[in-house]
Amino acid sequence: MRKYTLIALAVLISTLASAQVSGFVKDQQGKGLAKTTVSLLRAKDSSVVKLSVTDNEGKFTIESALGQFLVSLSHVGYAPVYSNVFEVTGSGPVSVNSLTMIKSEGALQGVTVSSKKPMVEVKADKMILNVEGTINATGNDALELLRKSPGVMLDKDDNISLSGKNGVQIYIDGKPSPLSGADLTAFLKTLQSSQIEAIEIITNPSAKYDAAGNAGIINIRLKKNKAFGTNGSILAGYNIGARPKYNGGISLNHRNGKVNVFGNYNYNWNLNQNLFNLYREQLDTIFDQRSKMINKNISHGFKAGVDYSLNSKHTLGVVVSGNLSDGNMKSNSGTNIVYKPTGVKDRSLAANNSSTSSRDNVNFNLNYRFADTSGHELNLDADYGLYRIKSDQLQPNLYFDPSGGSLGGRIYNMIAPTDIDIYAFKADYEQNFAKGRLGLGTKLSYVKSKNDFSRYNVYTPSFKEYDSSRSNIFNYKENINAAYVNYNRPFKGFMIQFGVRMENTISEGHASGYKDPGSGFVTYDSTFKRNYVDFFPSAALTFNKNPMSQFSLTYSRRIDRPAYQDLNPFEFKLDDYTYQKGNTQLRPQYTNTFGITHTYKYRLNTTLNYSHVTDVFTQLVDTAEKSKAFISKQNLATQDIASLNISYPFQYKSYSAFGNFNGYYSHYAADFGGGTRKINLDVVAFNIYMQHSIKFGKTKAWTGEVSGWYNSPSIWGGTFKSKALWSVDGGVQKTIFKGKGNLKASVSDIFRTIKWKGTSNFAGQYLVASGNFESRQFKVNMTWRFGNMKVKAARQRKTGAEDESGRVGSQGGGGIGQ
Repeated sequence: MRKYTLIALAVLISTLASAQVSGFVKDQQGKGLAKTTVSLLRAKDSSVVKLSVTDNEGKFTIESALGQFLVSLSHVGYAPVYSNVFEVTGSGPVSVNSLTMIKSEGALQGVTVSSKKPMVEVKADKMILNVEGTINATGNDALELLRKSPGVMLDKDDNISLSGKNGVQIYIDGKPSPLSGADLTAFLKTLQSSQIEAIEIITNPSAKYDAAGNAGIINIRLKKNKAFGTNGSILAGYNIGARPKYNGGISLNHRNGKVNVFGNYNYNWNLNQNLFNLYREQLDTIFDQRSKMINKNISHGFKAGVDYSLNSKHTLGVVVSGNLSDGNMKSNSGTNIVYKPTGVKDRSLAANNSSTSSRDNVNFNLNYRFADTSGHELNLDADYGLYRIKSDQLQPNLYFDPSGGSLGGRIYNMIAPTDIDIYAFKADYEQNFAKGRLGLGTKLSYVKSKNDFSRYNVYTPSFKEYDSSRSNIFNYKENINAAYVNYNRPFKGFMIQFGVRMENTISEGHASGYKDPGSGFVTYDSTFKRNYVDFFPSAALTFNKNPMSQFSLTYSRRIDRPAYQDLNPFEFKLDDYTYQKGNTQLRPQYTNTFGITHTYKYRLNTTLNYSHVTDVFTQLVDTAEKSKAFISKQNLATQDIASLNISYPFQYKSYSAFGNFNGYYSHYAADFGGGTRKINLDVVAFNIYMQHSIKFGKTKAWTGEVSGWYNSPSIWGGTFKSKALWSVDGGVQKTIFKGKGNLKASVSDIFRTIKWKGTSNFAGQYLVASGNFESRQFKVNMTWRFGNMKVKAARQRKTGAEDESGRVGSQGGGGIGQ
């Protein structure tokens, strides 16, 4: 057996092809320029393939895979240089014409030459919003940065959609967040912009990525220190809206030829005010709720790790990261209850809730990378993540007559701890094959979630009684086994990429508690099991004969599985008139997407997409017991979306700008039975994003920025019609401490226009939801960098706990507006 295996391996290796790319770099006098950094870049997206340095005579040689490439040169004191695009076919070595570097104007010995990334980069498979260095990101959190990102929209509950589609998968450094709903919102609010380097919007992921995320993937890339020696940075910030907020952090790094030790810590103290209104007409009663919520949150984020290079081919690494947060919320809520035929107030409900919570997450990652000069690359990741979420809510429901006299009421105390453990192993392998690039991989993941919901009836401050009939335990286990194959190859004038991913999902949920059949309480057991296999093909065809005008055709199939908590069948009481319940019958939603993209002169990008979604997730506010509202997740029948996206970056001397337009048509259709339980909504909507930056002053040490966005009226979750939203931000920054520091000041939502509103009419219930938050804030932030700043490219890693991390559901009490 071993003999045949070795023969097969030898045959496979004999099919591999690669070639050497060589060239000569000279200065203006024609002399060879030694120690010049040479980067081999892929022509389709300018991603770095390999790095090299010229010898003492100015010559370089790089081992290259097959495909279309270009070479970039960088040298301190010289302007960057790019070669023309060339093709490596494997038929022989490739020689790049002699490249001449010209000294930067005014370059002096000892002067540090730095470059600034463009605000937005548009590549073949993604759009990159470079946060690091921009002004209007100062003092923001990750959620607010997403609100400003091109094509991204947030609804009234801060659910994220992209080009009109929900089901966006949020990644942090290549690893999806394990949270969804209210927990994801809370986590993103603890992640400060000072920690973020860039936001990547990946609309057409290949088979290498997990199949989750029907709208695509948004990857939040955190800052990485890429410098030799020992160095670090310190930051501090202050925001003020209606209430103050503080943030600070420190980053340390030590890197030499073999070892890179790194770590950072960030602290965030927030006090936020939110307003929420809900007007509801049901049968002959009007419920008019007005709420003011004060949220306090303290969070600690950390990351530490080490990379060790055994030699030029083998690297080992370990990373520990996490976020620990504590919060408390006080809600001053009043609901007037009116008899609709006469318009006379019958009574009022005061529900001044208070709650404390903690959300702790720690992740451990062990990784290994092998790469040689022949194009073989292997990445292994083993991950373990734990999430410990606790909430303790006191919910009084006190009634008063129209004159203010007490009618009594009830007080509840809900305690809901959640423990989630995620285990994952991932392997990705790539090699040159059949004049192209072949990728193979596998991933195994296991998730265990335990939710314990306990409700108490409170009679006095010192006495409360456990209510077994309203308490519940929900345990959930899920195992996903995946494998993929992906292949891409360049031809003369076009390139192809295709692949398929297989995912086997095995899940089991178990809910236990009590129910009241009319005569005493009896236990119940609601258990469900699922085992299914799906295939997710993806393909792309790029016509690049004319590099100045390129076309791409794409196709992909994707899935979104229900959040864990959305499967919990127990009823969570939000107040006396509002309930929330999970759905054990909630099915995954599937999306087929077709797209065509045109890129003109590497700048003007136009993309047309069509998506058909089946079993769309939506949050329905249904009716129960005549006057009560029932909130649950359901599957709509279908959703069809056609979208057009146009983006263009502009640069002239010290001025740069970026504009993005995203327009779409969306149609929702479903029939839940009954004349009033149908959904048939469509909308034509669009989103516009603009950002402008200009450098000024004698030394260009000052930079001013202004940005804005506009979202037209749209549809939230298939049932709510929303009104338009828009906002403008502005700011200024100055380079200080001889280029090693920055002082930034900005104002968000200058005109205070982020005030959302939506209406719904379903199952005989008319709803109007509206609200706002502290969107207008003055922010000031200072950063100081110290130590050695000689840059070396950092090793990128993607961990294994990816898709399953994105579906930890919001806990009980996270209904509309919360």
